[in-house]
Amino acid sequence: MPTLVSVPALTKAEDTVLAGVPDEYRHYFSGRPPVPFTKRHWEFPGEPASVPLARAFLDTCAAGRDADYRYVFSLLGTELATNAIRHSRSGEEGQSFVLKVTRAPSGITLVCRDNGKPTSSTDGEEGPLVAAPMEGDRLTAESGRGLALVDSFATAWGDNGHPSIRKVWFHLAYDLTGSSWPAA
Repeated sequence: MPTLVSVPALTKAEDTVLAGVPDEYRHYFSGRPPVPFTKRHWEFPGEPASVPLARAFLDTCAAGRDADYRYVFSLLGTELATNAIRHSRSGEEGQSFVLKVTRAPSGITLVCRDNGKPTSSTDGEEGPLVAAPMEGDRLTAESGRGLALVDSFATAWGDNGHPSIRKVWFHLAYDLTGSSWPAA
């Protein structure tokens, strides 16, 4: 079983991001077992400072599950949020991305909706996303591993393949037996 690194709490500097959350929604970010829900979503500003708030949201959505599950769910969701900021128009000035969580009896599904391919993008890439295998130097690279992690640990994942408003999703079953997580 891999060693877990604790999900950090919001620091004072990051607490200013929480200041924009209305009091009636602060429980979305508390880290405590959530009020019973089936669906929950939040729109985040498309800036790096939103990542800790997104992590707190994801951790709270998975609260009540075991530590491994919470960690994997928060890790994968944070990867999608970071990709939305780095690789889509959501990361441009004044833009945003949305995380939508749906809980089911078998597990939790997360959908990350971003604002599509940046206007400055010249890669011409359209269609579904593909996770590159994590081999050789990519295993120790500081970036570029997000979708490979999602592909490896999630029960299922995909995207809508639409370049202007992309929705990337994953489902993580409560039972992590089929995931490569325990073997990592």
